[in-house]
Amino acid sequence: MPKNKTHSGAKKRFRLTGSGKVMRERAHHVHKFEERAKRQTRRLVPDVVVAKADEKKIKRLLGK
Repeated sequence: MPKNKTHSGAKKRFRLTGSGKVMRERAHHVHKFEERAKRQTRRLVPDVVVAKADEKKIKRLLGK
């Protein structure tokens, strides 16, 4: 039986918590922060939980 490969795009974008929740970073939190308001930059810092509808698909891509 061959091993399953983790989807390389998914492993860069999502992570699983200890309790099994799928977390993601907020959009627009990558670069060009000089152009954005400091308030928006701070708001984008914390990771958020993925939508319930997408959770099953993402877990399958991560091999969980």
